[in-house]
Amino acid sequence: MNVLVINAGSSSLKYQLLNPQTETLLAVGLCERIGIDGKFTYKPQLDGKETLKAIDVAMPTHSEAIQAVLNALVDEKNGVIASMKEIDAVGHRVVHGGDVFSGSVLITDDVMKALEDCIPLAPLHNPANITGINACVAVMGADVPQVGVFDTAFHQTMPAKAFTYALPYKYYTEDKVRRYGFHGTSHKYVAGRAAAMLGKDVADLKLVSCHLGNGSSVTAIDAGKSVDTSMGFTPLAGLPMGTRSGDIDAGIMEYLMNKHNMDITEMVSILNKKSGVFGVSDLSSDFRDLENAGKDGNAEAALSVEMFNYGVKKLIGSYAAAMGGVDAVIFTAGVGENSASQRLDIAGGLEFMGITMDAEANKVRGEETVISTADSKVKVLLIPTNEELMIAMDTAAIVSAL
Repeated sequence: MNVLVINAGSSSLKYQLLNPQTETLLAVGLCERIGIDGKFTYKPQLDGKETLKAIDVAMPTHSEAIQAVLNALVDEKNGVIASMKEIDAVGHRVVHGGDVFSGSVLITDDVMKALEDCIPLAPLHNPANITGINACVAVMGADVPQVGVFDTAFHQTMPAKAFTYALPYKYYTEDKVRRYGFHGTSHKYVAGRAAAMLGKDVADLKLVSCHLGNGSSVTAIDAGKSVDTSMGFTPLAGLPMGTRSGDIDAGIMEYLMNKHNMDITEMVSILNKKSGVFGVSDLSSDFRDLENAGKDGNAEAALSVEMFNYGVKKLIGSYAAAMGGVDAVIFTAGVGENSASQRLDIAGGLEFMGITMDAEANKVRGEETVISTADSKVKVLLIPTNEELMIAMDTAAIVSAL
């Protein structure tokens, strides 16, 4: 089965064509500047096929972008499939499913209505995701199954004590204000891989999954289910990130808004786009830049990385306490997969809870491996995430059951 995975933004569209059963990636690419001047990238993964890099293609809407993708995939010279009939289904990344969707679903009229109802919860993302779905149906026809895979769905197993905010309860019942969590597709994928690496059923494991990158979240996974996570009502909550503040005292907002005559829009923009490690360092949101600057004596750059690492360390400890133990800690995503020094700083000093890092084994980037010592009671795993494969696997499972 071949699944086309789509991640649609307001003016962009990322895509992959892959076979989830064999985990074979056939092609990957990107449509950029949709509605502006249209830039198309296509990278076939078969020998002898030519890569196209940001060539000019007219894309006034997402429909033309989807058509450009399909044209490339079936191109006589550089295509990777013979015809559109070889695309069995389309899996769409959808950011927010509210508390309606606890798993991936076949797209129907009722599902589309529910997605529209979730727009107030993700006004920047869900409209683009909906546009991507509509464009695929318009170009590919109603006979090709479309599946929605939600960033929030994995976290719908959290108990009320974890997802409820200490606000007047009517804001939950009437306005749906609660912890939703994000990166669910990534956390679900690495949990499955962790079980395979440990030779156990995921139902028998307590895991702490650390998805660390420009956007970061940590999730407690007990018996394969999310029981707590660091992001909240929005992705702004939790750890300090590339440009996001993470958790702060809400009173700070009132104080700064009054002192500097800011409105709420400007304040939230600062929290989302000018804070985090970028705000503390006043240098960069890229952890590689910050580590290098810290080594050269930039105290604020060093502090920003220390704050981030400290935040992750605290979450690992608190989630182990919440679950009554932990079998393995997982590092994934850009920072988690590539920064040996940050992994060591985060997991170092946790010997009291059964974690002993292997400094030599930890000297690796982007490779699925164990980075704790052989006698470490709690295993530490490096697992590259693959959200697209997880989306394709969920899509294939749903379509196969039709």
